[in-house]
Amino acid sequence: MALVFRVVMQFVGLSLSLLGWVLSIITTYLPYWKNLNLDLNEMENWTMGLWQTCIIQEEVGMQCKDFDSFLALPAELRGSRILMFLSNGLGLLGLLVSGFGLDCLRIGERQPACKKRLLILGGLLFWTAGITTVVPVSWVAHLIVREFWDETIPEIVPRWEFGEALFLGWFAGFSLLLGGCLLHCAACSTPAPPASGHYAVAKMHSPYLENGTADPKV
Repeated sequence: MALVFRVVMQFVGLSLSLLGWVLSIITTYLPYWKNLNLDLNEMENWTMGLWQTCIIQEEVGMQCKDFDSFLALPAELRGSRILMFLSNGLGLLGLLVSGFGLDCLRIGERQPACKKRLLILGGLLFWTAGITTVVPVSWVAHLIVREFWDETIPEIVPRWEFGEALFLGWFAGFSLLLGGCLLHCAACSTPAPPASGHYAVAKMHSPYLENGTADPKV
């Protein structure tokens, strides 16, 4: 029963981590980190991501323009690009490392201590990937809230609001963190490897004869 519970915990942890990693990649490239609705023209909406700015019009559709220079971007967008790239790389590395530490994988099954270390390392990588996803998303969200309630900006000036990518990024980050926690719990619940040695009682080398004795001379 304990073995089944441990395998299920590993499967759920790896599945959550995989989901968080995929959503983190999608969040990186979605142009919906910020939304801007114009009161003067309700038929026109602006969105901004880490790579481009888009304008959505009912008649024309969606048109996007990439940012010309990385150095010309605001600090939060530059930092978010770097952190999201780091998160995507750590998530991929965590999937590779923790995959080899699963109990259901027969590779290295005679080295349970090594598989346990791989699970722990994979969980740490997922934790780091989750943090490096939550931090840039929360950073951008904090600046949006601060600018939205900034009294020094005239009320007639349009203000950015939360985009869908921020909520997706939060979900991705917490999925990575939860997946890493489950993998750690599964690794800590792994029993210690059995002591090496051969017991003569376990295997009988002398078969019993029909008379019930082990001595062929009797």
